[in-house]
Amino acid sequence: MTSKKPLLPQASSASSASRVSSPATTATTPPDETSHRGVLLVFSGLLIAMLLASLDQTIFSTALPTIVGELHGVEHMVWVTTAYILASTIVMPVYGKLGDLVGRKWLFVGAISIFLVGSVIGGLAHSMPTLIAGRAVQGLGGGGLMILALAIIADVVPARERGKYNGIMGAVFAVSSVAGPLLGGYFTEGPGWRWAFWMNVPLGVLAILSAVKFLHLPHRATAKPRLDYAGMVLIAVATTCVVLTTTWAGSTYDWASPQIVGLLVGAVVAGVAFVLVERRAAEPVMPMDLFRNRNFNLATVGGLLVGIAMFGAIAYMPTYLQMVTGASATKAGLLMIPMMFGLLLTSTITGALISRTGRYKWYPVAGMVVTAGALLLMSTMTPDMAVWVICSFMALMGVGLGMTMQNLILVVQNSFSIKVVGTATSSNNYFRQIGASMGSAIVGSVFASNLANLLAERMPASAAAGAGSANDFTPEAVHQLPAQVQDVIVGSYNDALTPIFLVMAPLALLAAVVLAFIKHKPLAQRIEREAVSEALEIDGATHQALEPVLEVTAGGAEAAEPADEGAGPSKVGAGAV
Repeated sequence: MTSKKPLLPQASSASSASRVSSPATTATTPPDETSHRGVLLVFSGLLIAMLLASLDQTIFSTALPTIVGELHGVEHMVWVTTAYILASTIVMPVYGKLGDLVGRKWLFVGAISIFLVGSVIGGLAHSMPTLIAGRAVQGLGGGGLMILALAIIADVVPARERGKYNGIMGAVFAVSSVAGPLLGGYFTEGPGWRWAFWMNVPLGVLAILSAVKFLHLPHRATAKPRLDYAGMVLIAVATTCVVLTTTWAGSTYDWASPQIVGLLVGAVVAGVAFVLVERRAAEPVMPMDLFRNRNFNLATVGGLLVGIAMFGAIAYMPTYLQMVTGASATKAGLLMIPMMFGLLLTSTITGALISRTGRYKWYPVAGMVVTAGALLLMSTMTPDMAVWVICSFMALMGVGLGMTMQNLILVVQNSFSIKVVGTATSSNNYFRQIGASMGSAIVGSVFASNLANLLAERMPASAAAGAGSANDFTPEAVHQLPAQVQDVIVGSYNDALTPIFLVMAPLALLAAVVLAFIKHKPLAQRIEREAVSEALEIDGATHQALEPVLEVTAGGAEAAEPADEGAGPSKVGAGAV
């Protein structure tokens, strides 16, 4: 057996010896129980916050047709989803960098609080602009919840064990992808869609109490941090220009219009200025050195493509199920269960396999191939197709996504030192969220444009007057119209959306090709000494209790693997002690 060194420094040999030999200490804190209990208590708080953020990405999907009909704003429908994603995307790099500089605990609590403020605004909204504003404020907090939760896991769990924890995180996302539409449908048909906002208040308070109670993450800064304000402003401007372009181009404005050309120019100018500022900033919000890492670049490009395919498909499926198949809001949520089950199953299984074997490279590649196949099948959907067939297509897509999403985060976190893991994680997620913004916005704008054109072509003039404006369409209103008019609207909904899936399938295949070039690096089997002692506030008396989680396992599967060529301690430093 290989001897194990204590992972954490001890204050002095005398004091540590007296502490370790204390009968009371050894009797009441068995090693396995203490280590697992400490990590699990931290993890439970993170799961609540992740659930809070991920639910709000899906909870309005089934409620959306009713909301826009009640508030008379189908032309603004895309912004109910896009506002949240855009806001959360902009702040992700900021949260990641600040977490590395000043610590994550109270930043995490602040993000939850901002999220709750947005929920109150949305719950009180009586117009689409107010509703969209509430969703944007929610996004400002939600972006921090996701990034900080992932970074805190990296603070307390070594990369080799992190696969199973990330798998559970992915499972939470899978559950929320179904629980969200189900809750949205239940609230829409029951007490009202506003409860999709009000339910966040008790859940958010519980998340705050859990964070205060269980997260013992210290304030890290020893001096006043030099914040990169210029970088923060420029990345916000560039992101906004990109998303507004994808949202408005081809629908609200022509591609050659001054508005769209101006946004494109603004995105390019802000992007170039951002790069120049980041190269000179003392503490850049997104250091350019990250892009010298091959695996980071590949995982980031892959994540962007995953975001486009995933959110472009998922965001509008509940609406499709209600309008085309005639499902109620609640039933439409239930019909999303196959996708959840596929994502839940593969996310959990691949996470456990990665922790056991240390191998991770080919799971995302296979996942993207499966996702491409699912998108191709979804492009063949028709109004008279059996519902169980549509559900099988969605289940297949869930299988592909479950093999991909969390594993890309693991690749990134294993490539950098724990001191910059928040910045690296947030930068990678930023580009995935850019993909999500683009996917949701592009699909939404193209779908709305296609729908308007098809209705104008197919709807008889006499029927159009009785059907009313497309802005006022809700599933209930459509199903009360004459059969001839219903057929036109249902057919138009189907033909407006399904061709978009066919266009997105090659993007998933391209992601598979990109991810195939990721170079496998052994997963770190322990955390950097200084990061552990700070993150968990451990002294010499309890380092032995944490050895089962934080020490290298003798005879581990990856122990004999050579390090990646050219990878210095700062690049593959997640386990360098």
